[in-house]
Amino acid sequence: MIIINEPFVSELLKETIAKMKMPVLKNNFSKQFEQNLNLIDEEKAVDKIKNGEITNIYSNSENCINWINNNLGFSELPEKIKLFKNKYEFRKMLKPVYPDFYFKKITIDEIETLDISSVKLPFIIKPAVGFFSMGIYTVTNEKEWEETKILLKEELKTIKGLYPKEVMDGSVFLIEDIIEGEEFAIDAYYNENEKPVILNIYKHIFSSSIDVSDRAYYTSKTIVEKHHDDFLKLLDEIGDLARLRNFPMHIELRINKQGKAIPIESNPLRFAGWCMTDMAYYAYGINPYDYFFNQKQPDWKNILKDKVGKQYNVTVADISKDIKLNNIESINYEAFTKDFKHPLELRKMNYKTYPVFAFMFSETNEDDSEEFDYFLKSDLKKYIVMKGE
Repeated sequence: MIIINEPFVSELLKETIAKMKMPVLKNNFSKQFEQNLNLIDEEKAVDKIKNGEITNIYSNSENCINWINNNLGFSELPEKIKLFKNKYEFRKMLKPVYPDFYFKKITIDEIETLDISSVKLPFIIKPAVGFFSMGIYTVTNEKEWEETKILLKEELKTIKGLYPKEVMDGSVFLIEDIIEGEEFAIDAYYNENEKPVILNIYKHIFSSSIDVSDRAYYTSKTIVEKHHDDFLKLLDEIGDLARLRNFPMHIELRINKQGKAIPIESNPLRFAGWCMTDMAYYAYGINPYDYFFNQKQPDWKNILKDKVGKQYNVTVADISKDIKLNNIESINYEAFTKDFKHPLELRKMNYKTYPVFAFMFSETNEDDSEEFDYFLKSDLKKYIVMKGE
């Protein structure tokens, strides 16, 4: 069964679930697609899950977590979700694998009076339950901490009410070690035999050492071949700790100087957010929804054989924090698209509600970083038309 919800459902996802006649939970969001989808009432869905007729559940959005918590308490799913969605619980679970990793839970009220000398510097502070790089800051000294407290309070005011508390909760935070090294993201699922299957590997690119944004990701034959087996071993370790079956996941990690992969965070019951997981389809012909529900495994050897030198990119056109969304008149999508050498798909977003105006999938050559360099450093304001301009 699929649970769809805001903020975004891609055409690929809608077409896939319609073609597969996949049961879709009937809710206020899915009802707008009623003519094309096999909608199932809540009570019937719960009964089918109880009697084992529905064993695999996927959601495009963490907004579904509240429904699962309220209706599927008889199953192990709410606890599994909490284990991965709550960054503090995730760190506790991983303690046997990373015994020396420093982390500390702190409430929003305790932040103001925190004695910075009692905390290991430098550190990252982030919401224990968060989404989309919101509320994440790097702190290296006391001065930065004082600045961070101000910025954090202002950001929390801006994003208040944007997502359910099960997705973004500004009341509890995690302070933890900074993990130096290259960052990657993985879309994977655990099959009915509790074995992990990797559907895509992305490299997460940043503009600087203090950048924590979600602006740019890419995948390639080089990345998949280099990291697949090592990342699969890590997923095996996580699966052994959590006993996961028929469970989709998006997990982010970094490889430190010693070559060890250390998870940053995980997102349960979904792949890359905002249907960004569809990049696997554009890059490799892998439909992640079909692969999960039909328990397919990518034949990476054959998939990658004609991908030499190619790179597939995702650019997230996030809106600068100093721009008030209500003051935006329009977006010049034509100019935005023209600045990509080989655009694959432009996805326009509801920028009046969410601080992002587009996702762009594109293709470049591996040895050509010009496009990425530009979009990493741009504030994107040239594409944003403000009221009164």
